[in-house]
Amino acid sequence: MTFAWYYDEFKMAGVDFEDAAQVEYDRNQISSSPEKEQALVTQLGITAKHTVIDVGAGTGNFAIQAALTGAFVHAVDISQAMLTYAQRKAEIAGATNIKFHQAGFLSYEHQDKLADFVVTKNALHILPDFWKMTAFLRIAAMLKLKGIFYLRDAIFSFPPADYEASINQWIRQVAKPEGEGWTIRDFEMHVREEHSTYGWIIEGMLTRAGFEIVEANYNTPTYAEYLCIKTR
Repeated sequence: MTFAWYYDEFKMAGVDFEDAAQVEYDRNQISSSPEKEQALVTQLGITAKHTVIDVGAGTGNFAIQAALTGAFVHAVDISQAMLTYAQRKAEIAGATNIKFHQAGFLSYEHQDKLADFVVTKNALHILPDFWKMTAFLRIAAMLKLKGIFYLRDAIFSFPPADYEASINQWIRQVAKPEGEGWTIRDFEMHVREEHSTYGWIIEGMLTRAGFEIVEANYNTPTYAEYLCIKTR
């Protein structure tokens, strides 16, 4: 049961991934390939004995690689078009131990045993900060004690006073020409309409949600990843 004031995460900020033309976006996701996701699965230590939840599973690259180890994976995404595309990829790869759920951070109801791992990559920014905190509390409730939460996203570590120069530099560095990846317009829309935030805010939320931050990597001033353990 939710209240009338509850955030509707199905009203997608930014890119509409129910649009079939946007769903097949693997070519834009240079940070996500079968090889890179397999490396992340190995880094996290996911094996056949584990249960994994992938929130914001997108086109399924990580979920498929985790499932190919023998782990049971719950692939969660708010876009049915995205899930359909990911399911086709999973079938081709022979990854049969994935269950697909049309839901998100605020609406997924985990009805399996508590998970060993929850992973989310490049999805949390759809939520304003108040709802990010709610998402972290819900993720903690899905994990076993000492379970692992891995987060990667557009998260800012530049000095707040430098926001204009830092954002403009980021867009100049990462934007691609039309047809070759995410464009200047895409990144401008991300900053204007989506909800990336500062690392020090994210860290405070994670700690309050019951996580110990084992590792924090600020790969660039605009991207970060966190490896966390549920401690309570």
